[in-house]
Amino acid sequence: MSRERIFRRLLPALLLLGVPACHGRQGGSGRTDGPGAPGTALAARAAAADSTLPAWCRNLPRPAYDTLDLAFVSKDGWFQVYRIRPGVYALYEPQQFQEVISWLVLGRERALLLDTGMGMAPIRPVVERITDLPVTVLNTHTHPDHIGGNHEFDRILALDTPFTRKHAREGYAHEEVAAQVASDALCRPLPDGTDSATYRIQPFRITGTVSDGDSLDLGGRRLVILTAPGHAPDALAVLDPNHGLLFTGDSFYQGPIYLFSGDTDLDAYQRSVEKLAALAPRLELLLPSHNTPTAPPRMLPQLAEAVRAARAGELTGTRSGGRVEYDFDGFSLLMDADAGGR
Repeated sequence: MSRERIFRRLLPALLLLGVPACHGRQGGSGRTDGPGAPGTALAARAAAADSTLPAWCRNLPRPAYDTLDLAFVSKDGWFQVYRIRPGVYALYEPQQFQEVISWLVLGRERALLLDTGMGMAPIRPVVERITDLPVTVLNTHTHPDHIGGNHEFDRILALDTPFTRKHAREGYAHEEVAAQVASDALCRPLPDGTDSATYRIQPFRITGTVSDGDSLDLGGRRLVILTAPGHAPDALAVLDPNHGLLFTGDSFYQGPIYLFSGDTDLDAYQRSVEKLAALAPRLELLLPSHNTPTAPPRMLPQLAEAVRAARAGELTGTRSGGRVEYDFDGFSLLMDADAGGR
């Protein structure tokens, strides 16, 4: 069964629960057992050939990962850590169909962790293997697949919005995220200590707030907060202006971009992607939060034009189950069928 078919089968349950579903599509082979180790792609496919696991597992990691620097795989095998740039690490969760990527950015004095993943395996030990700097968490938004490990940390920055405060106070109950641990959603058994019958997203404590345009000084590395509501009310992006890097969260990633949940505001999303697209000439690399960790900056203006054209009714999409999907080169827009277009 392909990952796309798994997505279609689980989508009704995920929509009923009001949480995002899979952000990915069919992938490719890659490495799993260490930097430069021989035969790693073959080993990954052999491990995934277990008939008790979904067939889509043998297609991960995606081909793009073969060109990246694999720093290490976590002891429990849940996280693959890639060194993308000096001081910039992608913490990838390929064992679950969301394919979440959290980001660790290092300065001389402090580190920033952008998102904490699914919470199915502890992320803090992975971070501590990379750095002993004091770590602050900032979420690109508070959907469940981005805040699962927040409770492991004692320094958390956030936008001051009702949406953010609600999820900090309550987390997500098991009933809201049960589909995330369904057997077809996993590429392997859950890590020790995580039970599919009780899995939930734990509450966390916000220790400080940020606003649009704020700068975070990590010591020799300055990051700028850019609010980008639309996909979620508290969505944001983070700009590293001196290195031409933009961490896009879920405002952009390669795959079907979800723009149909009750949290989505298409007017706000269109404004946000236009805001981010204006940065493209100054950027070297986009660093998204799902599927593959790098993308060229030219895709932001393409995204902005795609959103405009879809909402203006200039495109013909593929309709299925009350949704319409508009396909482009490297990404698609998945929207409610009555949100515009044909």
